Amino acid sequence: MPKAYLVSAYNAINDPDKLKAYAELAGPAVTSFGGKFLARGANLACYEGKEKLRAVVIEFESMDRAKECHESDAYKEALANLEGGAVDRDLFIIEGAE
Repeated sequence: MPKAYLVSAYNAINDPDKLKAYAELAGPAVTSFGGKFLARGANLACYEGKEKLRAVVIEFESMDRAKECHESDAYKEALANLEGGAVDRDLFIIEGAE
């Protein structure tokens, strides 16, 4: 079974405090579903598309497990703290290659 990756790319952040509050809850929610942070931060190079301010890549054991995490009450609580904090963010889950 291939692994899955949750990818989040921030194009704009209007409230860093809300992003911090979100991250404080999202981290434990992610790890409770077996998620492993592979990359996160603002040191990135953008070659195509919109310039990104921040990006995060999280590995999960499967697509189902990544979706369970995203739909969990714990992650939804984290998202509620982010409301209005990320003006423009792309968030998706992609299945890894075998």
